[in-house]
Amino acid sequence: MKKTYLLIFLMMMLVMVGAGCSSDETEMKAQAGGKVELTVSAAVSLQDALNDIKKSFEKENANVEVHYNFGASGALQQQISQGAPVDLFFSAAEDKFDKLVEEDLIEEKSGIDLVGNDLVLVVPKDSKKEIGSLEDLTKAAKISIGTPESVPAGQYAKQTLENMNLFKEVEDRLVYAKDVRQVLTYVETGNVDAGLVYKTDALNSTKVEIIAAAQADLHDPIIYPVGMIDNLDHSKEAKLFYDYLQTEASMKIFEKYGFKNLK
Repeated sequence: MKKTYLLIFLMMMLVMVGAGCSSDETEMKAQAGGKVELTVSAAVSLQDALNDIKKSFEKENANVEVHYNFGASGALQQQISQGAPVDLFFSAAEDKFDKLVEEDLIEEKSGIDLVGNDLVLVVPKDSKKEIGSLEDLTKAAKISIGTPESVPAGQYAKQTLENMNLFKEVEDRLVYAKDVRQVLTYVETGNVDAGLVYKTDALNSTKVEIIAAAQADLHDPIIYPVGMIDNLDHSKEAKLFYDYLQTEASMKIFEKYGFKNLK
């Protein structure tokens, strides 16, 4: 009887070991055949350019899949500060990016000021308002800008209006938006008479007209830094995409959408 039990026990052990090996092999094969997924938090004004870059990058790197989280840079920065699982941060403002450097979430050497932009005044294409310059904003009933505390474009817009001594005069007519794309939508739909947006967003809309560009000395420089978040699970793949953003092919895409090459 003892021999029988021993034989049964040994057979069960062999089955379990075999099943374990089979399970490990299956898992290894799944890992080998699966794609590494990267999460990139980026300013919404980069959406069109980054979607084009994603297509070309994934064609050349079939084992990597890029997922974007677009939004206002301030909101994205707060998400990362609070522990959101992100691999790269592409900000529309240096101060939001520098905040993560100060918090040791991005190494300074792991970031670069990649592209620049301009701030422009736009009105609906069929506007009957006599708005021909930034000074003419006093004639508008409603003006949209991004919320300055979280939207860099709104921050630049407020600085411009303050430096032109217009902010207090038009403050009660301002309609704040969650990001620069929402400002553009308000103008496109005629819900406001004018808005201050990035040149790149305005160029890609057929429903607005660019009236004027804000002088560069009226606001902080519009610079887009990008960097890798520390303690990555897939730092190799993140570095691959980070480097790809700086290639000549990627820079041509950025320029096609109106961004300035700062490299």
